[in-house]
Amino acid sequence: MINAQSLSTCRPSSNSSRRQFRTFQTRRHRERRTTHSLQVILAATRQDPFFPPTVSETKARFAGLHTTPIPAVYSTVVLELLVQQHFMRYNKKYKYDPIFALGFVSAFDQILEGFDSPAKDDIFNAYLKSLDEDPKKYRSDASKLETACQELNGSLDELISDGSKNSNLLKSSLASIGENAKNGDFYYTKFFAIGLFRVLELTGFKDPKALERLVKMINGNLEFVNRDLKLYKNILTKLSAAKEMMKELTEREKKRSVEREANKAKADIAEESQQTQSPRTDRIQGSKGA
Repeated sequence: MINAQSLSTCRPSSNSSRRQFRTFQTRRHRERRTTHSLQVILAATRQDPFFPPTVSETKARFAGLHTTPIPAVYSTVVLELLVQQHFMRYNKKYKYDPIFALGFVSAFDQILEGFDSPAKDDIFNAYLKSLDEDPKKYRSDASKLETACQELNGSLDELISDGSKNSNLLKSSLASIGENAKNGDFYYTKFFAIGLFRVLELTGFKDPKALERLVKMINGNLEFVNRDLKLYKNILTKLSAAKEMMKELTEREKKRSVEREANKAKADIAEESQQTQSPRTDRIQGSKGA
């Protein structure tokens, strides 16, 4: 039997042998190339198993999960927020933390403030599930942090003290974040900035330098935090103005609707009165003719 080595060393003696030889070489080359390609793919998969969904896929999931229409004044902001959080969520350095959760929950509740409907919870759950996050965990951790803030009694020094040995969720979270930031393993987001600001509100800190001290304590960037808080306040201001405009338009439309109904009622009464008087007029005219 002729093996691969003998084929590679012997010289073909006829046209048929040459064709067989070339066919064998081509097949062996394809097999090697296929094997190499599979090895490259497997190696790449082992090194980078991170295949996040696209923005379109996330938006499609959100549209499929929430069952109630969102009023126009809110839908634009919610969708913009979803797109921004998509890139945060699927960044390789992203790590969930309770302060991030508090920031998001606070922002979401403020943005949808005034939307008095049971659908608000439906939208909240659909939003986070479309990002492969746990809505119950967000709500739970945000609530726990609020309680932890109230336990500090407005003492910034107590907050900044070492929290790694303390059972207080806020202090332990800040200590963990500070350590990660020191090691370059912390992914900053604007929801984290909102969470920090909310922490200061809940604890009742009066010191104007409280935010600066807190950011310094966790090895953060005060410029980034101030920038994002300013942007967030601008969004809330614009949203508040849009809601006021929507409220005025709604009230104006209600007023017009009432006026239309009143005019319609008057027209109906006038028409009925005319129909009632018409037979009498006919009878009077008939008697005169007689």
